[in-house]
Amino acid sequence: METTVNKTMVQSFKQTLNDQFTIAEKYYCILSAVNNLKLTPREIQLVAFTAIRGNISYANIREEFCDRYNTTSPTINNLISKLKKISVLIKEGSKIKVNPLIILPFTSNITLEIKLVHG
Repeated sequence: METTVNKTMVQSFKQTLNDQFTIAEKYYCILSAVNNLKLTPREIQLVAFTAIRGNISYANIREEFCDRYNTTSPTINNLISKLKKISVLIKEGSKIKVNPLIILPFTSNITLEIKLVHG
């Protein structure tokens, strides 16, 4: 008779964050690391901001991003180009949005389960 033991390691981490932008940035940072996307801090900020604001297409939203993160509109265009190529951002009609597969409700608590499978 042969028995196998399933050894699963579980670690829990908890971090309290103050606002939805910070929560979204942390989530996309983790998503980037786990999926080896190699997103820069500014790219993570843009994705998080876009997820919360709904899109990054309108001038007033872009201006808000520039003010919040001390950057320029041409920088946003460069970031969008790269993020569209890797399908993090998508064009839906005339709007540039975050891929719906990676959007969460950042106004609520979030619990992530990450499985790194050996073999």
